Amino acid sequence: MSKKVRIGKIKVKQKCCVSKKRCDSCPIRLLKEGKMPDGYAVHKRKLVTVEAKSKLKKAA
Repeated sequence: MSKKVRIGKIKVKQKCCVSKKRCDSCPIRLLKEGKMPDGYAVHKRKLVTVEAKSKLKKAA
């Protein structure tokens, strides 16, 4: 089980466990439903900040 991070009132996993049935704290599910807090995104099944994701795009 991966570590959970509290962002505001929501607990979010740091990494998706790739289960077919997405759990309540899955970052991919939260992003798809629009419940992901501002400033956070998902990159390769991992929770990242928007700043980190923009740095990853520039490096590619």
